[in-house]
Amino acid sequence: MNTTNNALTEAVYYILLALTEPLHGYGIMQRTAALSGGRLVISAGTLYGALSTLLEKGWIEQSEPACAGRKKTYRLTPTGRAVLEAELERLRELVRNGERILFEETR
Repeated sequence: MNTTNNALTEAVYYILLALTEPLHGYGIMQRTAALSGGRLVISAGTLYGALSTLLEKGWIEQSEPACAGRKKTYRLTPTGRAVLEAELERLRELVRNGERILFEETR
């Protein structure tokens, strides 16, 4: 699977980042808010739409519940981790280029 040139939305980036450990939906919402310093608050509708898409892409998977009736838990797949790592490198490049243009070339 091609994991490059996949510019992620901020919500998807934080959802994937949150799922480096298994979490249920509400836990994902809490962790994304914490990781973003409260700046990004994901609604349930946005979250479950994104989870559906991420499951289809194979970037996350549903964990088996410990017992019947438990909440669905999700986790990052190896492909999802590769996508997240590629996005992190893309973001680093954006910052490097911005710093080069704004700070180094103005001296």
